[in-house]
Amino acid sequence: MKDRAGHRRARRLAIGGAVVLALAGMNGPWLYRFGTEQYHQYKINRPEYKAANGHWQIVEFPKKYRQNTIHAALLHTGKVLLIAGSGNDQDNFDAKKFDTRIWDPVKQTIKRVPTPADLFCTGHTQLSNGRLLIAGGTKRYEKLKGDVTKAGGLMIIHNENPDKKVELKPGTRFVGKENGRTFVLKDKVEIKKATKTFDPDTGKFTGNKPGLARAYVEAERSGKRYETGTEDNYRIVGLKGADARNTYGIAQKLALDKKDFQGIRDAYEFDPVAERYIRVDPMNEARWYPTLTTLADGTVLSLSGLDEIGQLVPGKNEVYDPETRKWTYTKGVRQFPTYPAISLMQNGKLFYSGANAGYGPDDVGRQPGVWDLRTNTFTKIPGMSDGKLLETAGTVLLPPAQKEKYMVIGGGGVGESEQSSRRTRIVDLLDDSPRFVDGPRLDKGTRYPQSSILPDDTVLISGGSQDYRGRGDSNILQSRIYDARTGTMRRVADPLVGRNYHSGSILLPDGRVVFFGSDSLYADKANTKPGEFEQRVEIYTPPYLYRDGRPTLSGGPKTVERGGKATFGTRHASSIKSARLIRPSASTHVTDVDQKSIAVDFTTSGDSVTVTVPKNRNLVQSGWYMLFVTDAAGTPSKARWVKVP
Repeated sequence: MKDRAGHRRARRLAIGGAVVLALAGMNGPWLYRFGTEQYHQYKINRPEYKAANGHWQIVEFPKKYRQNTIHAALLHTGKVLLIAGSGNDQDNFDAKKFDTRIWDPVKQTIKRVPTPADLFCTGHTQLSNGRLLIAGGTKRYEKLKGDVTKAGGLMIIHNENPDKKVELKPGTRFVGKENGRTFVLKDKVEIKKATKTFDPDTGKFTGNKPGLARAYVEAERSGKRYETGTEDNYRIVGLKGADARNTYGIAQKLALDKKDFQGIRDAYEFDPVAERYIRVDPMNEARWYPTLTTLADGTVLSLSGLDEIGQLVPGKNEVYDPETRKWTYTKGVRQFPTYPAISLMQNGKLFYSGANAGYGPDDVGRQPGVWDLRTNTFTKIPGMSDGKLLETAGTVLLPPAQKEKYMVIGGGGVGESEQSSRRTRIVDLLDDSPRFVDGPRLDKGTRYPQSSILPDDTVLISGGSQDYRGRGDSNILQSRIYDARTGTMRRVADPLVGRNYHSGSILLPDGRVVFFGSDSLYADKANTKPGEFEQRVEIYTPPYLYRDGRPTLSGGPKTVERGGKATFGTRHASSIKSARLIRPSASTHVTDVDQKSIAVDFTTSGDSVTVTVPKNRNLVQSGWYMLFVTDAAGTPSKARWVKVP
């Protein structure tokens, strides 16, 4: 009986093996892929693999809460602000459907927040009062050549009346003196009154300097025959007598060429406690793609951007005062491409890495250097390799911040260039003669790399694409950890989701890193299918969270002054080897000038650790920080939130 049963089992196995071999012959590639994927999943989920390389996990938001996240910021409540605005979606813009979410990564809750304007491609930074300053956004979407049906462009409106300003409403009509064509004002505009010119030698007023305003006008009718190619003066329909003589427009070319995105002046503070936007005074300049950088005194510098007529703001930079909630121009004029990576240095000057998001001349404001805002002098820093490939490059202040070493990661050619760089470059700003030197190379040329500082003095570098906006299915599913102490970089677990344009990453208080966004131009290698915005959020858990234990922090004060001390409870005081204050991120378009990790001195005693906050206000700007302690293995505690007043 046993022999017959054994023969039957052997016959079944033989038949089964023959079937498998037959299927393998017909479906070999599929079976290979299936087997490879199964093995890969087994491998990356093994405890020893996670302990060495970390682990990625996709967070699935309910469908009604998904959005095209363009901007993200960590709030001092521990929640994450996710801003889409219109989300690079013309239909949303036309319908005034603007979106903001607040996500609690601990409780896994999501809340919709009313959004007052299109904050798509805005600028943002953390304020000393714990709020987030948000300024700029979208007034009008771009139109490519061929899609433009009405000729239009810039008109300079003059007011020669020294006694009153002039306000013109949308729909105001301008008629050319020579060409006879009619153009219509698209937005409300205010023209300041003229300034009387005084001659001190004669003691008399010799004339008036007209008030000027820039405005976007569009032909009244569609068609090529309404284009203009030469300068003309334009009278304003409805004005008569002296008003008609004093107020008029001058325009050069008004054509059917490409129309760029246009910015807004709107500015808001986002209150993390009330979880709402608070309107503040608008900027003096409309800005789309601006960078906001916090200065030592808590004021905020606003730089670059496309203005209300789609032109690069001509170097007119301005500062926001959180006390008055008003904006004032800086004394000097200096122009940068949009979203310039500009950070505050320990000496109060500003470092510009040369990285930017793209819009602007290819020969203006692209050289890295140190900018003294007080004197408006700029000192160039030499040695940048692939210096013409800095658009969409990443910039990170390597930890700890006191060493003042920056890394510039990857980048690409100007505009829609196919070129991209494999290089990382490092500069030591404390050197007597700072100069960029090359760091470890990436496997592939990389645009849009995301980088996040970790509490153990390493930097997580992930994602990006080889080509512009992931063209040619060129997303890079690779991650690396760079060790700032040793200058070495190693591969870690690969992300599950590709990230290119409109993506970013943020360190969470528990030591994990969240990734958002990605806006591929196409969805296939042949570039024939339009891409879809990546709405999935992904979290990376670093290797240090797969160790046996981690230090703890508890209690302690909420507020610690610069130069002050603060004591916290801990169960592992003797194991603590470092302490760091990490400023929470506000990230978009590969630009995050907020993030920095500051080394703090500490002592331990019994079940407590006492930290001392550095005194330098250029290094430690006022505001909220995450305090981490780490042990000898580099395992961090969960953060305690600390406010520096």
